[in-house]
Amino acid sequence: MTDTVALSGLTVDTRHFIGGQRVSSSETFDNFSPIDGALLAKISKGGQREADLAVAAARKAFPEWSKLGPKGRGELLHRLAALVEENLEQLANLETLDNGSLLRSHIRGVMPRVALNLRFFADWAINDLHHESWETRGHTNNISWDPSGVAVLVTPWNAPLMLATWKIGPALAAGDTVILKPAEWTPLSASFFADLTVKAGIPAGVFNVVQGFGAEVGNALVSHPDIARISFTGSVPTAKKIAHAAAENLTPVSFELGGKSPTIVLEDADLDLAAELAVEQYDNAGQVCLSGTRLLVHESVADEFSKKFQERAAKLQQGDPRDPDTDIGPQIHPVHFERIKGFVDRAKNDGIKVVMGGEPNSELGGLFFRPTLIVNPPVGAEIVTSEIFGPVLTMQTFSTDEQLIEMANGTEFGLAAVIVSGNREHAKRIASEVVAGTIWINCFFVRDLKAPFGGSKKSGIGREGGNWSFDFYADVKNTVISPNGWKE
Repeated sequence: MTDTVALSGLTVDTRHFIGGQRVSSSETFDNFSPIDGALLAKISKGGQREADLAVAAARKAFPEWSKLGPKGRGELLHRLAALVEENLEQLANLETLDNGSLLRSHIRGVMPRVALNLRFFADWAINDLHHESWETRGHTNNISWDPSGVAVLVTPWNAPLMLATWKIGPALAAGDTVILKPAEWTPLSASFFADLTVKAGIPAGVFNVVQGFGAEVGNALVSHPDIARISFTGSVPTAKKIAHAAAENLTPVSFELGGKSPTIVLEDADLDLAAELAVEQYDNAGQVCLSGTRLLVHESVADEFSKKFQERAAKLQQGDPRDPDTDIGPQIHPVHFERIKGFVDRAKNDGIKVVMGGEPNSELGGLFFRPTLIVNPPVGAEIVTSEIFGPVLTMQTFSTDEQLIEMANGTEFGLAAVIVSGNREHAKRIASEVVAGTIWINCFFVRDLKAPFGGSKKSGIGREGGNWSFDFYADVKNTVISPNGWKE
């Protein structure tokens, strides 16, 4: 087995990155491209041994890293961001090869966001992480954010490096050392990123990457007694297992667990805008946790909206994600592809009407599933309540705001919502009653790192962004100073 592979103009190491060194395992797992099924690499598969080594390395590096302070850490994070930008196109190509997302999106938005994430949290720790002091009976309260220790970050496959740096940025800026466990379906960009941390001058052990499967190395990491924080983005069933493991050591957790968000089209909506926003929910082949996959449309405009939506959706080009004209690429993995297909097939078998798509794209073969629209599923149907994480939208109608709110809040999730309306007060009133961590009105996917991001109900625990990130990755301390007893 070779230790490196040449892909997309980059040399990518297939071994773990622990304590500044490459560490191989006795076992490997295969990493395939979703574009054509080609074998990209054989990746070292970690377990308890690698988890223990990574925790020990991160603990050893913690004292010096924490003492650097925000400015010292921020300088190194800025160097790392610059290196990401120097390798932006190659990283974009690598990520597209590994997870099948659109190359044009990686170049224009996703990889630039990787650098932005690092810079934002570095600067926030220096300039914005503060709380005004206040007096209590003449005593002064001073708030500080102290580094907490080793943070284990378990990240998803749908935007691997960008979503990882949502966590890496604040964790490192807060003074924690990091162990990243990337998704087993998309390990490549994390490995190359580790090499960039060396070039940036980040000390050995501050950032570590351990590859493998959740049931093995993932469990070994999150159940380790010597870690201080666990941050996970993924599914509810996996989060339950992590929470159980974390409970044994009372390790604080932060969870972002996806959703089943509504796109709400009110009777006063601009229907052209509504159709455009609804079609955007197919972004990344539907593999976006924030997607508003449940179209809830007022009955008075449903026919016209449906027509406009299907006209726009019919123009979407499905194909190789490296082609700049492609709008929808493949699903990530055969297992996930079959999961999506299973949801749609069961809906068909239950007599629920499919008016668009509903099947694999036989012209392309492989992991390409056609953009799908399912109409009038009954309230409570599996296709309406379960997160599919694919290019599958449902459309239901409502007649009153009361009915709408009941439908919008009728799942176990509460991550996001899109509301399309021509009346400001009407839109605000609906937004105030929808249970969600983020609501977009007449827009979608506008994301500011200053803002809190996270979900309600089973969409997660905690928030990321701005001070909310540091509240998690740091130990928040209040120092109360008396006016008495001073000799100077």
